[in-house]
Amino acid sequence: MKNICILGSTGSIGQSSLDVIEGFPDQFRVVYLTTNKNIDLLQQQIARFRPKGVVVLDERSARELRKNTNGSIEVAAGEESLCEIVGRDDVDIVISSLVGFAGLRPTIEAIRRGKTVALANKETLVAAGEIIMSLVNTHKARLIPIDSEHSAILQCIAGEDPGNIARLILTASGGPFRNLEKKEFSDVTVDEALNHPTWRMGNKITIDSATLMNKGLEVIEARWLFDLPPEKIDILIHPQSVIHSMVEFIDGSVKAQLGIPDMKIPIQYALTYPGRAPSEFRRVDLAQMKQLTFFAPDMEKFECLALAYDALAMGGNAPAALNSANEVAVELFLHRKIRFSEIPRMIRKALDHVTVKSASSLEEIIETDRETRVYVNGMSQQMKGS
Repeated sequence: MKNICILGSTGSIGQSSLDVIEGFPDQFRVVYLTTNKNIDLLQQQIARFRPKGVVVLDERSARELRKNTNGSIEVAAGEESLCEIVGRDDVDIVISSLVGFAGLRPTIEAIRRGKTVALANKETLVAAGEIIMSLVNTHKARLIPIDSEHSAILQCIAGEDPGNIARLILTASGGPFRNLEKKEFSDVTVDEALNHPTWRMGNKITIDSATLMNKGLEVIEARWLFDLPPEKIDILIHPQSVIHSMVEFIDGSVKAQLGIPDMKIPIQYALTYPGRAPSEFRRVDLAQMKQLTFFAPDMEKFECLALAYDALAMGGNAPAALNSANEVAVELFLHRKIRFSEIPRMIRKALDHVTVKSASSLEEIIETDRETRVYVNGMSQQMKGS
């Protein structure tokens, strides 16, 4: 029996994780759940899974939950509690599915305590990949990706000599605007950007998929997870989202992992890794498929993808600045304060502004994050006043 703590249990990945766990009552037990402030859904999850305790990041919401639960369960609050709970002795696996930079500190703490971390929070590796992988090795922790693309690569390289890998090929649906002219991006509405053709995800990651920044972040994540330089990590647009990623080997062979677009499949693989377990998930029906198509992404049209490669080339704290600028810009767009086309422009200005330096400590990453957020928010105020 493995005890599981879910960071972000009320998000889309957290909810899917709970659905998977429910199918294995003899193998997995939910011991801790966390949320930002969605205590209504959290209370439903408490009743369903009866964890030992929960953490609510928002202090006000935590106080309300304490009143509602009347002392029947431990309710902690704030980021420090989040970092404390992942390191408890009764936690075996931490599912890190908090959105954005907020997942960095608790994920690092789980790694420092030698836990198995099933990682869905790609921003953690984007902002602090070098630090994270060094800590994984030092503390003999296990880091298993939940992202469907990185899970696919992990499955493709199982049993292979890492020296035989020629390149990784991450696939992307292309999002809702793959056939839209770039000149029309300035008129894109929030509702249109949130209407993803394949996946149902949280708002932030859905906008990232529309700009293809999501794929750029995955390139940075793959660079650290699989220890390959960016020139060996390619992107292919694959609208059907059936092949989740591929690996090309030095002899010219290519392995691909196929599956229906359902995050429960990579979640289950992460929890059962390196083994597999039966599931009732819908299967790929190859006979019913009319075609699988692929084409190269338009880096001029989807500037965010190019910006991610630029940040990787800059090195140091540049990817952390990229991530922070993107989070702020996406939030501004979701609140209808900037246009869709202004997201990459703001990120570019932030990258031009940042002083590139070493990213060897968590403190440096946190300071880069803070400075970048201040700068991008300031840019937004200037735009508003002009």
